Amino acid sequence: MTPPAPDEAFASQIENAKTITASSPKDHAVTVNSPAKLRCQWANTHIDKPFYVAYHDEEWGVPVHDDRHFFEMLILEGAQAGLSWLTVLARRDAYRAAFDNFDVQKVVAFDDARLAACLANPLLIRNRLKIASTVKNARAFIQIQQEFGSFNAYIWQFVGGKPVINHWSDVKDVPATSPLSDAISKDLKKRGMSFVGSTIIYSFLQATGLVMDHTTDCYRYADLCGA
Repeated sequence: MTPPAPDEAFASQIENAKTITASSPKDHAVTVNSPAKLRCQWANTHIDKPFYVAYHDEEWGVPVHDDRHFFEMLILEGAQAGLSWLTVLARRDAYRAAFDNFDVQKVVAFDDARLAACLANPLLIRNRLKIASTVKNARAFIQIQQEFGSFNAYIWQFVGGKPVINHWSDVKDVPATSPLSDAISKDLKKRGMSFVGSTIIYSFLQATGLVMDHTTDCYRYADLCGA
């Protein structure tokens, strides 16, 4: 199915986003698959949490093309607002159970009773606005699927179909937002989504591999540079 052409304003946003270039590579010796498996600094903050390390090693920065996964990460990243990623990731299985494995067609049909049950669930982050936003965002997500054929087709247009590969030698150089996340955040808000500010969207882009921000000393950097 060929998605319809976006309107001129949206096409302009996409072209502006495509002009964003990755940071210049820095001279740095990359350690790949060393016995210690050097990782991004943030992954080492909870090295005693296997699920947290596995998320870094197996998922973070890997390009995503599955709409269910995109919807899951939008909801989880939104739930993180004001909290740590560890707090959300530790509750991931509970979120999957509560929100029907992030089946967007099921979530959009949640009624007040179902949302109230989620709000009462001690395994979830019980913020009324965040819980309510899942249905609101599901509705906008489905509208995007209908307009572009898939959310995948919509989101990858912003980067011309290829990941933005950055080459940060220090985690302190990694930004919290970018012109790309600004543009996508603005468009998603226009389409009716909430909890999609630029910082949340930049994290979403990192998580789903549209932006590759593993630092150059991380063993995953070399793995994903050619993704």
